[in-house]
Amino acid sequence: MTNPQFAATPTVHNDNPDHWIIQAKGVNFFYDGLQALSDVNLNVKPNAVTALIGPSGCGKSTFLRCINRMNEEISGTRMTGTILLDGADIYSSNVDPVTLRSRVGMVFQKPFPFQKSIYENVAFGPRRHGVHSRSELDQVVEQSLVNAAIWSEVKDKLHQSAYSLSGGQQQRLCIARALAVNPEVILMDEPCSALDPGATSRIEDLVEELKQKITIVIVTHNMTQAQRASDYTAFFLNGKLIEFSSTTELFLNPKFKETEDYISGRFG
Repeated sequence: MTNPQFAATPTVHNDNPDHWIIQAKGVNFFYDGLQALSDVNLNVKPNAVTALIGPSGCGKSTFLRCINRMNEEISGTRMTGTILLDGADIYSSNVDPVTLRSRVGMVFQKPFPFQKSIYENVAFGPRRHGVHSRSELDQVVEQSLVNAAIWSEVKDKLHQSAYSLSGGQQQRLCIARALAVNPEVILMDEPCSALDPGATSRIEDLVEELKQKITIVIVTHNMTQAQRASDYTAFFLNGKLIEFSSTTELFLNPKFKETEDYISGRFG
């Protein structure tokens, strides 16, 4: 059952700077006492792509996983501060993490299909959330695969193993699986790092299409990908958010020397 605090909220398509789908306020995160994030304040606009960039170990993936509480799966971790989704605190005691993760999906660095058929990979989430009608599942599976730009490639082999697909196809299947439960946000943790240039291009094109319907936050080490695929960029360094602005502004006119040094390749 959906938590009433997280009932569906109409998607806002305007450019009102007062509306944010995600608001992170004073976020600190600790792994067994080691501080990985320090007082991060970051707002994410709806129906846009926000890229998180920075050197390895800077905290960007840790911050990404805070947004759907995946870090809770790691023992010895602790977060302080507040993260709001549509104005509601996602760490409130009455928020079910499973329900939250249906609203805030995740795509990982390497494709991670289940050991099931293509069809069953996509149907898994809807079934878990109470959809059991075969005709309804068929419709959800097809639409999700269409939205993930892979339907034409798999429509005749839905009952084959997901592992029969190429790496790029598996990643799009994982995106379809996330889309099948109608999320408001999809988090992507370096989704193209294991893919060839052709598959990377298809994922980037897909991201551009998906932002018309949902919000995307993507971690990437690829500076050209951040410039191509995102509307806003946040630069992290040593667990701190150094700079956040439109992607064009950050890459053409960085305000801080650390940002300029990183995007110009002087370190990282």
